[in-house]
Amino acid sequence: MAKKKKKTPDTHWLRRRWLKARYWARRAAVWLVSFTLFALVLFVIVNPPITWTMWEEKRRLGQIDHQWTPIEDIAPVMARSVVAAEDANFCLHWGFDVVAIREAIEGGGKRGASTLTQQTVKNVYLWQGRSYLRKAIEAVLTPLVEIAWSKRRILEVYLNVAEFDEGVFGVEAAARQYFGVGPEELSATQAARLAAVLPNPKARSASKPTAKLRRRAAAIMDGAETIRGEPRGACFAD
Repeated sequence: MAKKKKKTPDTHWLRRRWLKARYWARRAAVWLVSFTLFALVLFVIVNPPITWTMWEEKRRLGQIDHQWTPIEDIAPVMARSVVAAEDANFCLHWGFDVVAIREAIEGGGKRGASTLTQQTVKNVYLWQGRSYLRKAIEAVLTPLVEIAWSKRRILEVYLNVAEFDEGVFGVEAAARQYFGVGPEELSATQAARLAAVLPNPKARSASKPTAKLRRRAAAIMDGAETIRGEPRGACFAD
């Protein structure tokens, strides 16, 4: 019978290091999952104080313009305009718009398919820019947010953390900067123009719209009026 080969001290050391690393990796994973779930539940009732994008812009610019406004104090037409512009099926999906994804794939990826829920997850919990890691985390968090938050809460958070201009975050700051009114006083035209700048807020102006942006805003106005009173607008209506 062959004798068992004795483990060398190096083998024992490597095994101990591996077990220790696995232990701490597990603990880190548990803490990460726990913190994520805590943040998901916390923001159901607590307003996110700052986002990664806000922090980056504040560090770059020195200051940002941001003030939280409850959705009850935002003109309903603003909520409808954002949904019409960014996610017309917001009330009908569970975080991912399968139809929009399919159309984006068929179009060669030239059009986006991110829902308002995905954008809210990105704005609140993650960072800007394109990366497979960020998209993977976003894909995990999106259905969790849909489960934990109401549709109205998702839209409220989005309206308060979205960037409307360089260093201008949320509809309160945007309405006052562009039009000199509070968010509750926004007209259908003003709301549509604010929604129209969202895909590229640093390069577009709601107060000095180009002809292209005017056409886009007009289409958003039509869309916002169309979903009024429809099932597509029922989940966030008063």
